[in-house]
Amino acid sequence: MKAYSVDLRRKIVDAVLSGRPKAQVARGFGVGISTVKRYASKAQKGESLVPKRPPGKRRKLDEAARRLLEHDLEERPAATLAQRRQFLERVAGVEVSDSTLSRMLGRMGWSRKKDRWERQNARSS
Repeated sequence: MKAYSVDLRRKIVDAVLSGRPKAQVARGFGVGISTVKRYASKAQKGESLVPKRPPGKRRKLDEAARRLLEHDLEERPAATLAQRRQFLERVAGVEVSDSTLSRMLGRMGWSRKKDRWERQNARSS
């Protein structure tokens, strides 16, 4: 779920500061009452209303690695996961597992199925 915008957070805090009940503010903006309480508390303490970064690890394959993979997919559509993994390690210096690479290829809309390669070759002949 995406975080609420800073603009919405400020509007919620302004509504609470204007004296409206928190439950009414929550209903009016379509958020939970706990959210309203949290934003009001942060504002009262002088803390920032800017959303924090989502928890968890960052992805090993960033946008640059994705572009390299796209180029490699065009150049060598029949390469195996191991060959692509070695390519990324050699070119980008990124070490990933076959599983990580497979997930990235899936997000990019590619599958490991060989018949896809055969269909693409049949069309170009």
